[in-house]
Amino acid sequence: MGRILAIDYGKKRTGIAVTDPLKIIANGLTTVATHELFDFIKGYIEKEDVETIVIGLPRKVTGEDSETMQYITPFVNRMKKNYPTLPIKMVDERFTTKLAFRAMIDGGVKKSDRNNKNGTVDMVSATIILQTYMESNM
Repeated sequence: MGRILAIDYGKKRTGIAVTDPLKIIANGLTTVATHELFDFIKGYIEKEDVETIVIGLPRKVTGEDSETMQYITPFVNRMKKNYPTLPIKMVDERFTTKLAFRAMIDGGVKKSDRNNKNGTVDMVSATIILQTYMESNM
């Protein structure tokens, strides 16, 4: 059984989350510099059995695509070209950053660790994207 890999794509940093092999639990994996993202994904897929990739779909509150789509669309197209047999799904990511901050506050994460310089918010956001996908598709 393969894992599901979730990506919260950002211009500078990208949060990554993954399921366990049984696809029961969504866990934050890491945050990588976006310019290193394809190398990271390639290495991860070579080591682990990934059956689906889920990418956050940035939308405005109105439901329209956000400005970030100009960066996401080329990324998604490259992923589809590099991994033509791997399903790539998009999941609405509205409010995931706010939810990530709230989850970290509720979890007792210190304010200094919530500033996202280390990318924790991005990784938690990817986990929320993955959990959203799992709840709606499993």
